Amino acid sequence: MSRKRNIVVAAGLLAFASAGLAFPFYMATKSLKTPVIDSSKPLPPQATFRGPYVNTGSRDVGPDARIYPKK
Repeated sequence: MSRKRNIVVAAGLLAFASAGLAFPFYMATKSLKTPVIDSSKPLPPQATFRGPYVNTGSRDVGPDARIYPKK
């Protein structure tokens, strides 16, 4: 009984690990059709807070000329 249970547990762990490793590849192929982040919706508060600090080294676009009103 113990050996059979070990095989079942090992199979379950293998299936869980396989799903975890396959998930990034699934998301990458899914995002080719539709973007992961919808640009028509506003960013969540966490993303707007982190925004200025994430792209501090980006020089490809330049500064944003638009002035955003404070809420």
